[in-house]
Amino acid sequence: QVQLIESGGGQVQTGGSLRLSCAASDTRSNWIMAWFRQPPGKERTFVSAIHWRNNKKYYDDSVQGRFTISREAASNTVYLQMSSLKPDDTAVYYCAVDRKDRNAPADRRADEYDDWGQGTQVTVSS
Repeated sequence: QVQLIESGGGQVQTGGSLRLSCAASDTRSNWIMAWFRQPPGKERTFVSAIHWRNNKKYYDDSVQGRFTISREAASNTVYLQMSSLKPDDTAVYYCAVDRKDRNAPADRRADEYDDWGQGTQVTVSS
């Protein structure tokens, strides 16, 4: 099991920015790291993912062009830079890892991910 610790959440106004971090206890080149989010009373949905090996990135349409995922191999950390934030972005954001050896696009289904962080709250006020 991989330990994931998120940080960087907070409260911002519409149009603001935040950067989330996810520190992993371990990484492997064939893993996929992802961010999901869960608004109050709603299901957890895919936000973005990154292949650790080839740095290929994936985004949900709702955040394309506003959010950027990146990784720092030396510290086993994945980042989610969020800009032009909207009230609809308000949610608990979770980091997750898919430890299956995938040579395919990142899966966007939450139940395909093996380990999860505790989540960090992001609140965007209008």
